[in-house]
Amino acid sequence: MAIAQDPLANGSATRYWAIAPVEANPPELYDKIWQFDLANGLISIGWKELGDVARMSHEQLADAVAMNYPNKPPPTRGLYANMIWAFYQTIRSGDVVIARRGRKMLTAVGMVKSRAFYAPGKNPILDHPNFLEVQWQDQPRDKTFPSITFPMFTVAELPKEKFTGLLEETGVGSILSDAPKNLEDPSAFVLEKYLEDFIVSNFNAIFKGELAMFCDADGNGGQQYTTDIGSIDILAVEPKSKSFVVLELKKGRPSDQVVGQVLRYMGWVKKNLCAAGQGVKGIVICRESDPKLSYALEVTSNVEVQYYNVSFKLSEAPAL
Repeated sequence: MAIAQDPLANGSATRYWAIAPVEANPPELYDKIWQFDLANGLISIGWKELGDVARMSHEQLADAVAMNYPNKPPPTRGLYANMIWAFYQTIRSGDVVIARRGRKMLTAVGMVKSRAFYAPGKNPILDHPNFLEVQWQDQPRDKTFPSITFPMFTVAELPKEKFTGLLEETGVGSILSDAPKNLEDPSAFVLEKYLEDFIVSNFNAIFKGELAMFCDADGNGGQQYTTDIGSIDILAVEPKSKSFVVLELKKGRPSDQVVGQVLRYMGWVKKNLCAAGQGVKGIVICRESDPKLSYALEVTSNVEVQYYNVSFKLSEAPAL
């Protein structure tokens, strides 16, 4: 998992949230809502009766809640308004979300990618109109804790210490599963999210002008480039050939999964971005040789593998 510590992502300290997309029961309904959200890189909440709350002031939101839920006691109505307000106005890009099922189960952890938005009808299964875009991580998933762990509120902020403790209970507390094995100090390179950031920050030095970061006509940069089938880790162009280049970090995923994802992204780029005659290539970035990955790429001529290594050493100060 690549998100537990990213305090600069939103220009301020990362905040941690537990969100229940829908009540745990009946389980069939939860499964339908959650699988839609997970597949589309989202988390959604209800309160569709309130309309477009994204455009409301806090006072207008409170009035809308009072009008639509007149039988609820004032404290409950205030709680509804505050949770929806937090969803739209407090949660920021770079914050971390735990999707929960009931009060004992963590279903997934992800990083918020954008401010909340209102989109009635987006989910054909249930009209949850309020969405956050989230980059869900492969691990941890579907972890059940032995006792009540999460607040009962649909949207609840968690202290950083609480979040860290939960990760430790899932078995990924130090989040070292993707770190290179030859690090002398594994904590120096804990997250492959940081590797992605390092590559982007040092792009010219790493690729020596052979690749350039892509930026579209709307000013969207190539890091975590959003498509309607997910986000490309890094989208670049090759100045010499004018080809697009999709770069994906393996992140410990099975070879079949990462190759399939790279090819899907390449297909999307070809269909949506390439001009006539313009090509698209793929690069998989991983830590060490993977025979399965090598076999998978034997029959593709436009996807290659590149490897990274990291070293970190300290030495005593030289004598003056």
